[in-house]
Amino acid sequence: MLHLRLITPAERTDDVVRLIERTVGTTHLVVIPGAARNPKGDVVMCDVAREAADELLSGLQKLDLDRTGSIAVENIDLSLSERAEKAEADAPGEGADAVLWEHLTDATHEESTLSVTYVAFLTIATMIAACGVVLDNAILIVGAMAVGPEFGPLAGIGTALVRRAPRLALRSLIALLVGFAVAMLVTVGFTYFMDAVDLFSRVKLDAERPNTNFIYRPDAFSFVVAVLAGAAGTLSLTSAKSGALIGVAISVTTVPAAANAAVAFTYDEYRQAWGSTVQLLLNLLGIVLAGTLTLLAQKWLWAKQRERAPRLG
Repeated sequence: MLHLRLITPAERTDDVVRLIERTVGTTHLVVIPGAARNPKGDVVMCDVAREAADELLSGLQKLDLDRTGSIAVENIDLSLSERAEKAEADAPGEGADAVLWEHLTDATHEESTLSVTYVAFLTIATMIAACGVVLDNAILIVGAMAVGPEFGPLAGIGTALVRRAPRLALRSLIALLVGFAVAMLVTVGFTYFMDAVDLFSRVKLDAERPNTNFIYRPDAFSFVVAVLAGAAGTLSLTSAKSGALIGVAISVTTVPAAANAAVAFTYDEYRQAWGSTVQLLLNLLGIVLAGTLTLLAQKWLWAKQRERAPRLG
Protein backbone atom coordinates (compact mmCIF):
# COMPACT_ATOMS: atom_id res chain seq x y z
CA MET A 1 0.00 0.00 0.00
CA LEU A 2 0.95 3.61 -0.60
CA HIS A 3 -0.07 6.68 1.37
CA LEU A 4 -0.97 9.86 -0.53
CA ARG A 5 -0.90 13.28 1.10
CA LEU A 6 -2.40 15.97 -1.08
CA ILE A 7 -2.75 19.72 -0.79
CA THR A 8 -5.66 20.85 -2.94
CA PRO A 9 -7.06 24.32 -3.70
CA ALA A 10 -10.48 24.56 -2.05
CA GLU A 11 -12.23 24.76 -5.43
CA ARG A 12 -10.56 21.48 -6.52
CA THR A 13 -11.15 19.41 -3.38
CA ASP A 14 -14.49 17.97 -4.44
CA ASP A 15 -13.05 16.87 -7.80
CA VAL A 16 -10.08 15.25 -6.05
CA VAL A 17 -12.31 13.44 -3.56
CA ARG A 18 -14.56 12.14 -6.34
CA LEU A 19 -11.53 10.87 -8.25
CA ILE A 20 -10.24 9.02 -5.19
CA GLU A 21 -13.64 7.54 -4.37
CA ARG A 22 -14.16 6.14 -7.86
CA THR A 23 -10.61 4.70 -8.10
CA VAL A 24 -10.68 1.00 -7.28
CA GLY A 25 -8.10 0.14 -4.64
CA THR A 26 -8.32 3.26 -2.45
CA THR A 27 -9.31 3.51 1.20
CA HIS A 28 -8.80 5.51 4.43
CA LEU A 29 -9.87 8.80 2.83
CA VAL A 30 -9.38 11.85 5.07
CA VAL A 31 -10.27 15.46 4.21
CA ILE A 32 -9.12 18.36 6.41
CA PRO A 33 -10.59 21.63 5.09
CA GLY A 34 -8.36 24.70 5.26
CA ALA A 35 -5.48 22.91 6.99
CA ALA A 36 -2.77 23.80 4.44
CA ARG A 37 -0.95 27.11 4.67
CA ASN A 38 1.75 26.92 1.94
CA PRO A 39 0.16 26.62 -0.50
CA LYS A 40 -3.22 27.47 0.96
CA GLY A 41 -5.91 24.85 0.61
CA ASP A 42 -7.30 21.64 1.98
CA VAL A 43 -5.37 18.53 2.99
CA VAL A 44 -6.60 15.26 1.51
CA MET A 45 -5.07 11.94 2.51
CA CYS A 46 -5.76 8.38 1.44
CA ASP A 47 -4.18 4.96 1.08
CA VAL A 48 -4.06 3.27 -2.30
CA ALA A 49 -3.00 -0.16 -3.49
CA ARG A 50 0.26 0.05 -5.42
CA GLU A 51 -1.35 -1.47 -8.50
CA ALA A 52 -3.95 1.34 -8.58
CA ALA A 53 -1.58 4.19 -7.77
CA ASP A 54 -0.36 5.04 -11.26
CA GLU A 55 -3.91 5.56 -12.53
CA LEU A 56 -4.75 7.75 -9.54
CA LEU A 57 -1.58 9.82 -9.87
CA SER A 58 -2.30 10.38 -13.57
CA GLY A 59 -5.81 11.57 -12.70
CA LEU A 60 -4.50 13.96 -10.06
CA GLN A 61 -2.06 15.44 -12.56
CA LYS A 62 -4.88 15.95 -15.04
CA LEU A 63 -6.52 18.05 -12.34
CA ASP A 64 -3.31 20.14 -12.28
CA LEU A 65 -2.73 19.26 -8.65
CA ASP A 66 1.01 18.98 -9.23
CA ARG A 67 1.00 22.67 -10.24
CA THR A 68 -1.67 24.21 -8.01
CA GLY A 69 -1.13 22.08 -4.93
CA SER A 70 1.02 19.14 -3.87
CA ILE A 71 1.17 15.37 -4.34
CA ALA A 72 3.30 13.39 -1.89
CA VAL A 73 3.58 9.59 -1.95
CA GLU A 74 4.96 7.36 0.80
CA ASN A 75 5.33 3.59 1.16
CA ILE A 76 3.37 1.96 3.96
CA ASP A 77 5.49 -0.75 5.56
CA LEU A 78 2.66 -2.09 7.73
CA SER A 79 -1.10 -1.55 7.59
CA LEU A 80 -3.33 -3.52 9.94
CA SER A 81 -6.70 -2.85 8.34
CA GLU A 82 -9.37 -5.01 6.75
CA ARG A 83 -10.25 -2.07 4.49
CA ALA A 84 -6.65 -1.95 3.24
CA GLU A 85 -6.72 -5.68 2.54
CA LYS A 86 -9.99 -5.29 0.63
CA ALA A 87 -8.59 -2.36 -1.37
CA GLU A 88 -5.59 -4.45 -2.40
CA ALA A 89 -7.83 -7.37 -3.30
CA ASP A 90 -10.13 -5.15 -5.39
CA ALA A 91 -7.32 -3.47 -7.32
CA PRO A 92 -6.44 -5.20 -10.61
CA GLY A 93 -3.12 -7.01 -10.93
CA GLU A 94 -0.38 -7.56 -8.38
CA GLY A 95 1.37 -4.81 -6.46
CA ALA A 96 4.83 -6.26 -7.21
CA ASP A 97 4.13 -5.98 -10.94
CA ALA A 98 2.84 -2.40 -10.88
CA VAL A 99 4.99 0.35 -12.36
CA LEU A 100 4.75 3.82 -10.86
CA TRP A 101 5.92 5.77 -13.89
CA GLU A 102 6.24 9.10 -12.11
CA HIS A 103 8.28 7.48 -9.35
CA LEU A 104 10.49 5.72 -11.90
CA THR A 105 11.07 8.95 -13.81
CA ASP A 106 11.88 10.84 -10.62
CA ALA A 107 14.21 8.10 -9.36
CA THR A 108 16.13 7.77 -12.62
CA HIS A 109 16.30 11.56 -12.92
CA GLU A 110 18.01 11.72 -9.53
CA GLU A 111 20.31 8.75 -10.20
CA SER A 112 21.35 10.08 -13.61
CA THR A 113 22.32 13.57 -12.48
CA LEU A 114 25.95 14.44 -13.13
CA SER A 115 27.18 15.33 -9.66
CA VAL A 116 30.44 15.30 -7.76
CA THR A 117 29.25 12.31 -5.73
CA TYR A 118 28.30 10.33 -8.84
CA VAL A 119 31.65 11.00 -10.54
CA ALA A 120 33.53 10.24 -7.30
CA PHE A 121 31.84 6.85 -6.89
CA LEU A 122 32.45 5.93 -10.53
CA THR A 123 36.08 7.05 -10.35
CA ILE A 124 36.76 5.16 -7.13
CA ALA A 125 35.09 2.06 -8.56
CA THR A 126 37.24 2.29 -11.69
CA MET A 127 40.44 2.63 -9.65
CA ILE A 128 39.45 -0.38 -7.52
CA ALA A 129 38.85 -2.32 -10.73
CA ALA A 130 42.27 -1.20 -12.02
CA CYS A 131 43.85 -2.81 -8.98
CA GLY A 132 41.77 -5.91 -9.63
CA VAL A 133 42.85 -6.32 -13.27
CA VAL A 134 46.55 -5.78 -12.53
CA LEU A 135 46.49 -8.20 -9.58
CA ASP A 136 44.12 -10.60 -11.37
CA ASN A 137 41.93 -10.42 -8.27
CA ALA A 138 38.28 -11.34 -8.89
CA ILE A 139 37.21 -10.08 -5.46
CA LEU A 140 38.36 -6.56 -6.28
CA ILE A 141 36.53 -6.75 -9.62
CA VAL A 142 33.30 -7.73 -7.89
CA GLY A 143 33.79 -4.95 -5.34
CA ALA A 144 34.29 -2.39 -8.10
CA MET A 145 31.12 -3.58 -9.85
CA ALA A 146 29.14 -3.13 -6.64
CA VAL A 147 30.49 0.40 -6.03
CA GLY A 148 29.88 1.68 -9.57
CA PRO A 149 26.74 3.88 -9.92
CA GLU A 150 26.45 3.63 -13.72
CA PHE A 151 23.18 1.68 -13.77
CA GLY A 152 21.28 4.86 -12.86
CA PRO A 153 22.05 6.72 -16.12
CA LEU A 154 21.54 3.52 -18.13
CA ALA A 155 18.09 3.09 -16.59
CA GLY A 156 17.47 6.78 -17.20
CA ILE A 157 18.10 6.37 -20.93
CA GLY A 158 15.68 3.43 -21.13
CA THR A 159 13.03 5.31 -19.17
CA ALA A 160 13.48 8.40 -21.33
CA LEU A 161 13.04 6.39 -24.52
CA VAL A 162 9.82 4.78 -23.29
CA ARG A 163 8.37 7.97 -21.83
CA ARG A 164 9.65 10.14 -24.68
CA ALA A 165 11.48 12.44 -22.30
CA PRO A 166 14.39 14.02 -24.23
CA ARG A 167 15.63 16.01 -21.22
CA LEU A 168 16.03 12.86 -19.14
CA ALA A 169 17.74 11.11 -22.06
CA LEU A 170 20.22 13.97 -22.50
CA ARG A 171 20.88 14.23 -18.76
CA SER A 172 21.51 10.47 -18.52
CA LEU A 173 23.75 10.40 -21.60
CA ILE A 174 25.84 13.31 -20.30
CA ALA A 175 26.22 11.65 -16.89
CA LEU A 176 27.28 8.41 -18.55
CA LEU A 177 29.79 9.89 -21.00
CA VAL A 178 31.31 12.50 -18.70
CA GLY A 179 31.38 10.11 -15.75
CA PHE A 180 33.28 7.38 -17.61
CA ALA A 181 35.59 9.91 -19.31
CA VAL A 182 36.61 11.43 -15.97
CA ALA A 183 36.92 8.04 -14.27
CA MET A 184 39.15 6.66 -17.02
CA LEU A 185 41.34 9.78 -17.16
CA VAL A 186 41.86 9.72 -13.39
CA THR A 187 42.59 5.99 -13.58
CA VAL A 188 45.30 6.67 -16.19
CA GLY A 189 46.93 9.07 -13.73
CA PHE A 190 46.42 6.54 -10.93
CA THR A 191 48.16 3.90 -13.06
CA TYR A 192 51.18 6.15 -13.66
CA PHE A 193 51.42 6.76 -9.92
CA MET A 194 51.11 3.05 -9.03
CA ASP A 195 53.75 2.22 -11.65
CA ALA A 196 56.08 4.85 -10.21
CA VAL A 197 55.88 3.22 -6.76
CA ASP A 198 56.35 -0.26 -8.29
CA LEU A 199 52.84 -1.51 -7.48
CA PHE A 200 51.68 -1.73 -11.12
CA SER A 201 53.76 -3.01 -14.02
CA ARG A 202 53.43 -3.95 -17.67
CA VAL A 203 54.48 -7.51 -16.79
CA LYS A 204 51.47 -7.93 -14.49
CA LEU A 205 49.13 -6.54 -17.11
CA ASP A 206 50.53 -8.80 -19.84
CA ALA A 207 50.34 -11.93 -17.69
CA GLU A 208 47.73 -14.59 -18.53
CA ARG A 209 45.40 -13.38 -15.73
CA PRO A 210 42.98 -16.34 -15.73
CA ASN A 211 40.52 -14.63 -13.36
CA THR A 212 40.15 -11.36 -15.24
CA ASN A 213 41.22 -11.82 -18.87
CA PHE A 214 37.55 -12.07 -19.88
CA ILE A 215 37.36 -8.30 -19.42
CA TYR A 216 39.28 -7.59 -22.63
CA ARG A 217 38.01 -10.65 -24.51
CA PRO A 218 34.36 -9.87 -25.31
CA ASP A 219 32.21 -12.57 -26.87
CA ALA A 220 28.54 -13.36 -27.42
CA PHE A 221 28.07 -14.17 -23.74
CA SER A 222 29.14 -10.62 -22.83
CA PHE A 223 26.12 -9.24 -24.65
CA VAL A 224 23.77 -11.99 -23.42
CA VAL A 225 24.69 -11.38 -19.77
CA ALA A 226 24.33 -7.61 -20.23
CA VAL A 227 20.84 -8.08 -21.69
CA LEU A 228 19.77 -10.37 -18.85
CA ALA A 229 21.23 -7.99 -16.26
CA GLY A 230 19.52 -5.01 -17.88
CA ALA A 231 16.15 -6.76 -17.73
CA ALA A 232 16.68 -7.81 -14.12
CA GLY A 233 17.84 -4.35 -13.07
CA THR A 234 14.86 -2.67 -14.69
CA LEU A 235 12.45 -5.07 -13.01
CA SER A 236 14.18 -4.34 -9.71
CA LEU A 237 13.72 -0.59 -10.18
CA THR A 238 10.09 -0.77 -11.23
CA SER A 239 8.76 -3.37 -8.81
CA ALA A 240 8.23 -3.33 -5.08
CA LYS A 241 10.96 -5.99 -4.81
CA SER A 242 14.17 -4.05 -5.33
CA GLY A 243 16.68 -6.28 -3.57
CA ALA A 244 18.04 -7.69 -6.82
CA LEU A 245 19.75 -4.50 -7.95
CA ILE A 246 23.03 -5.20 -6.16
CA GLY A 247 23.15 -8.59 -7.91
CA VAL A 248 22.73 -6.84 -11.23
CA ALA A 249 25.58 -4.46 -10.41
CA ILE A 250 28.05 -7.32 -9.96
CA SER A 251 27.02 -9.18 -13.10
CA VAL A 252 27.98 -6.68 -15.81
CA THR A 253 31.48 -5.74 -16.95
CA THR A 254 31.18 -1.98 -17.34
CA VAL A 255 33.47 -0.50 -14.69
CA PRO A 256 36.09 -3.29 -14.98
CA ALA A 257 36.20 -2.84 -18.76
CA ALA A 258 36.70 0.91 -18.38
CA ALA A 259 39.47 0.28 -15.84
CA ASN A 260 41.25 -2.31 -18.01
CA ALA A 261 41.06 0.04 -21.00
CA ALA A 262 42.61 2.87 -18.96
CA VAL A 263 45.43 0.73 -17.58
CA ALA A 264 46.14 -0.89 -20.96
CA PHE A 265 46.21 2.53 -22.66
CA THR A 266 48.75 3.73 -20.09
CA TYR A 267 51.09 0.87 -21.04
CA ASP A 268 50.40 1.21 -24.79
CA GLU A 269 48.69 -2.18 -24.79
CA TYR A 270 46.23 -1.16 -27.47
CA ARG A 271 44.94 -4.68 -28.11
CA GLN A 272 43.71 -4.94 -24.53
CA ALA A 273 42.47 -1.35 -24.60
CA TRP A 274 40.41 -2.02 -27.72
CA GLY A 275 39.03 -5.31 -26.41
CA SER A 276 38.06 -3.66 -23.12
CA THR A 277 36.38 -0.78 -24.97
CA VAL A 278 34.33 -3.22 -27.06
CA GLN A 279 33.39 -5.06 -23.85
CA LEU A 280 32.27 -1.78 -22.29
CA LEU A 281 30.18 -0.76 -25.30
CA LEU A 282 28.56 -4.21 -25.56
CA ASN A 283 27.54 -4.07 -21.91
CA LEU A 284 26.19 -0.54 -22.15
CA LEU A 285 24.22 -1.36 -25.31
CA GLY A 286 22.85 -4.60 -23.87
CA ILE A 287 21.66 -2.97 -20.65
CA VAL A 288 19.95 -0.04 -22.40
CA LEU A 289 18.31 -2.30 -24.98
CA ALA A 290 17.05 -4.78 -22.41
CA GLY A 291 15.90 -2.05 -20.04
CA THR A 292 13.93 -0.29 -22.76
CA LEU A 293 12.29 -3.50 -24.01
CA THR A 294 11.46 -4.54 -20.44
CA LEU A 295 9.74 -1.21 -19.75
CA LEU A 296 7.81 -1.44 -23.02
CA ALA A 297 6.71 -4.96 -22.15
CA GLN A 298 5.63 -3.87 -18.66
CA LYS A 299 3.71 -0.94 -20.10
CA TRP A 300 1.90 -3.18 -22.59
CA LEU A 301 1.10 -5.92 -20.07
CA TRP A 302 -0.19 -3.43 -17.50
CA ALA A 303 -2.41 -1.80 -20.13
CA LYS A 304 -3.86 -5.23 -20.95
CA GLN A 305 -4.53 -5.86 -17.24
CA ARG A 306 -6.39 -2.55 -16.99
CA GLU A 307 -8.48 -3.43 -20.02
CA ARG A 308 -9.51 -6.73 -18.43
CA ALA A 309 -10.17 -5.23 -14.98
CA PRO A 310 -13.81 -4.16 -15.59
CA ARG A 311 -14.69 -7.62 -16.91
CA LEU A 312 -12.97 -9.27 -13.99
CA GLY A 313 -14.96 -7.10 -11.59
